[in-house]
Order: sequence, then structure tokens, then C-alpha cells
Amino acid sequence: MSGFSLTDLEKIIAERGRSGDPQSWTAKLFASGTDKAAQKLGEEAVETVIAAVRGDRDGLVSESADLVYHWLVVLALADVPVADVLAELERRTARSGIAEKAARDE
Repeated sequence: MSGFSLTDLEKIIAERGRSGDPQSWTAKLFASGTDKAAQKLGEEAVETVIAAVRGDRDGLVSESADLVYHWLVVLALADVPVADVLAELERRTARSGIAEKAARDE
């Protein structure tokens, strides 16, 4: 397994997104703004679900990669570091999922 991480991808997205390179999909997404990036995130989420339901392992891997990429683009556009999301997940692991969900619904 490689040492590639979400933080590595986050850095690449930030660099490419702000590059202004007309050949960069990431730069084009940044230029299109949050609405377009969020739309793409939603599309990739649906495609990931479809691959999972079909039992398409290769499709699930590929679509999951697309989903994570577009999620990180949306986070970057919102100026939310992935570390903040990971910190929230870590905080939630301090109690059971059922208790944590119940606390959010209050």
C-alpha cells in the first residue's frame, strides 16, 4: 500500500485549483465555483451507490475515488481543511454511533 493520503490529495487539489491552468479539471472546477463542484459531488455519490448496489467492485473503487476527489474540491472551495472533518470524526468516536446520532437530532 502506498503512503498517499487524503492530505496529499488535498494539497494537490489546492495547488491545481488555484493554478488557473486551462488544461486542469481541478482549476476548471474551482473557476466554476461551489455550485458546480457540489453538483459533481452529488453525481459521483449517486454513481458510487449504483456501483455498490450492482456489486461492481471495480466500479465502486473508481467511483469512490471520484467521490473523494470531488468532496475534497468542495471542502477546498469552502475553505474547510480535511483535518477539520477528521477531527469531527475522531470526536464522534468517543461515543457509540447511536448515542452520537441521537445527540445530533436533539
